[in-house]
Amino acid sequence: MTWTAPEVTRPSGDTAADERILLPSLLNWHRSTFLSKLSGLTGEQLAQASVPPSNLTLLGLIRHLAKVERIWFRLRFAAEDIEPLYDPALGKDHDFEVLDATKAEDAYNTLLEEIRLADEAAAQGSLDDTFDVGGNPFSLRMVYVHMIGEYARHNGHADLIRERVDGTTGA
Repeated sequence: MTWTAPEVTRPSGDTAADERILLPSLLNWHRSTFLSKLSGLTGEQLAQASVPPSNLTLLGLIRHLAKVERIWFRLRFAAEDIEPLYDPALGKDHDFEVLDATKAEDAYNTLLEEIRLADEAAAQGSLDDTFDVGGNPFSLRMVYVHMIGEYARHNGHADLIRERVDGTTGA
């Protein structure tokens, strides 16, 4: 049986909450928006490059977003002693380039797990907690803002790709 990305319901959130509630809520909304754009597609459809000349695919975006969740929340913010999701020696765009449609379900589940672990890593942190990246201080607040922007940008990409794959728009 062919795996198909499941249906996703986007959460509603408190749009007037303080930052500690608002930022994670907005990130979760963007995460679920991305996942909703995958709903009903098979691994083959997720791996389809459909906006020439770009080779960008929904499966590549799934893999990329799992990578950045791990990097920003777990490796950088929480300083967990874990390996990168993809070997840096394979190139910075390896997540976009290795597109085995038969592994789409695994990639999808990896993204869900990285989201769960990212949320755990950030749960007890203060928005003012900082860490160093290349000699520059970054706060947890900045990580949330960065990740909201990351998902917002890739949600736009996903809109275009999805429309070309099966005609679905919006969501």
